[in-house]
Amino acid sequence: MTITSTTNKHVKEIRKLGSASARAKSGRFVAEGEDLYAAAHAAGREPLYVLCAPGLGRGRAGFLEASPQLLRQASRLGSGSRLLGVFAQEWSDVIGPLAVALWGVGDPGNVGTIVRAAHSFGASSVVLGPGCADPHSPKAVRASMGAIFATRLARFANIGDLPGEVVGLAPGTYPPLGGPLRDVTLLIGGERDGLPEDVLAACDRVCSIPQARGDSLNAAMAATIALYEATRMAAQ
Repeated sequence: MTITSTTNKHVKEIRKLGSASARAKSGRFVAEGEDLYAAAHAAGREPLYVLCAPGLGRGRAGFLEASPQLLRQASRLGSGSRLLGVFAQEWSDVIGPLAVALWGVGDPGNVGTIVRAAHSFGASSVVLGPGCADPHSPKAVRASMGAIFATRLARFANIGDLPGEVVGLAPGTYPPLGGPLRDVTLLIGGERDGLPEDVLAACDRVCSIPQARGDSLNAAMAATIALYEATRMAAQ
């Protein structure tokens, strides 16, 4: 039977999960699209249930077919989606030897892109600190390109919670990123203000990424470059 009513409990939940408070309260989130569903399946993360287009759920457990109009209303994407999966959030402990920690990274697209980069470069975990966007928000999940399902996520409140040598990244005259980077947490600051002075003071080292022009990098770009450098140094 195809769901057509906006009062259906699954439709109502999916719409509510667009809110950060609803995600925090339920411990659930939505991933839209067949590519994200495939990424979740490949990582061994199965949905709690799926709302999908007619015919797409035939014979598949947990798949609930809904009318195209209802899917468009439930979707957070401008073009709509043929599949919306509801998943349980997974949080774990912080682990090394290569962790990426975020402090004040408030743009969900940057958070999702950093999760994607961390997965690509084999980071052990991505650790969210104060002032960070929700990695399970629709924009962050989409930007992760499915890496959200294969990357260990954790939270931290203090620099002392982070494993290994904590290397803060900041623009300016700090030494260039390099040297031993084998048991390390790379700490990335917010898009506008970077890392606060007290946080920089608590780091074991503060480094910069040399630039030919400009005085700062997007948080996701800085994290990606730092991850590349850390894996390059570890391979030497």
